[in-house]
Amino acid sequence: MFEKVLIANRGEIALRIHRACREMGIKTVAVHSTADADAMNVRLADETVCIGPPPARQSYLNVAAILSAAAITGADAVHPGLGFLAENADFAAIVEEHGFTFIGPAPEHIRLMGNKIAAKEAAVRLGLPIVPGSQDAVRDLVTAEAEAAAIGYPVLLKAAAGGGGRGMKIARDRLELAQMLPIARAEAAAFFGQGDVYLERWLERPRHIEIQILGDGQGGVVHLGERDCSLQRSHQKVLEETPSPGLNAAERRRICEVAVAAIGALGYKSAGTIEFLYQDGEFYFIEMNTRLQVEHPISEMLSGIDIVREQLRIADGAPLGYRQADITFSGHAIECRINAEDPVNFRPSPGKVTDYHAPGGLGVRVDSALYAGYTVPPYYDSLISKLIIHGKSRNECLMRLRRALEEYVIGGIATTIPLHQRLVEARDFIEGDYDIGWLERFVPRAG
Repeated sequence: MFEKVLIANRGEIALRIHRACREMGIKTVAVHSTADADAMNVRLADETVCIGPPPARQSYLNVAAILSAAAITGADAVHPGLGFLAENADFAAIVEEHGFTFIGPAPEHIRLMGNKIAAKEAAVRLGLPIVPGSQDAVRDLVTAEAEAAAIGYPVLLKAAAGGGGRGMKIARDRLELAQMLPIARAEAAAFFGQGDVYLERWLERPRHIEIQILGDGQGGVVHLGERDCSLQRSHQKVLEETPSPGLNAAERRRICEVAVAAIGALGYKSAGTIEFLYQDGEFYFIEMNTRLQVEHPISEMLSGIDIVREQLRIADGAPLGYRQADITFSGHAIECRINAEDPVNFRPSPGKVTDYHAPGGLGVRVDSALYAGYTVPPYYDSLISKLIIHGKSRNECLMRLRRALEEYVIGGIATTIPLHQRLVEARDFIEGDYDIGWLERFVPRAG
């Protein structure tokens, strides 16, 4: 097993990875910007290296600085966490070329799934159901109109090289298509370095269902169940739960088996997530995330499997050592993403945390790097904590979640805790009757 791992990330995910490493007897190296000098993961790591000033491009995206830090500290491997360089195939390849182990998938799999058009083509080969859409990128209005006519309106314009809602626009007719195409292309170019977009049929009220998988690259593949990530705002996930209240046992088994078969055929190595839209009993592949997901803890709570630990084992060459039949799922789990944002207008709220008290008790887990006196910097993603709740049933989980949200104290900055308190009281959510557009319809009434 590795002796020392460099964690090329920050915040709660860097701390999460540090904890898994320490439980396995692995030393850690924390790289950080000057803005994160007092971060909890930096305080706890065995070694630390400052890699640049606050802007991410000069620090957490600075490949040369990260590799230099790995070299001078004698690290064996690099864990990219999520975001930043986690799905950068070139980074994964460079890490390996410099003699370090990249804790994640092979560069060719990251590259394949990182381009949405290539990923859809691969999905077809792998037997995954896909949303009807254009085969190639659309670069002019004439081509876009022809593709849209074949697919049928409304259509969704999506960036070929990205995700997270960037470059994503809806066109309900030819006029909107003409308006949205240049906007989507400009957004895609600004965020991902290239303006290619493609079209898909727009599903009006689907659920967002994803399957957590683990593959060892040696023939061993398992799934850790599905997650329902339908509660989204501006295409950003807000709350996730497992199992999905929108699926029955047969549907759950069917899509999990399809995902495992596809990953086995791909020869995938590491943790990954296959994401689908689900509507009217049908699943449609939308993308694969070749990395750890923010919401991975709820799958851990149900399965008892430490996904980060498995990433480390697999990267070191170990087989899974267990089969699907060996995995037992128990109860229900929900994760609330808590951001440093105003809960009504969602404006970022960086600043000093004056008071901090995390909830506890049976079935309560908090993944956060916050502490009283810490200053949340304004330079990065606003996610500051993940409140993860497990219960024997969905009802028990909801009751425990309400209690935990009441206990959670983060003083000095605005957070989205009040939004989550409203969500867990909403009748539609309590009944599990929601889709990916539900939160956008609910939010105007919040506050």
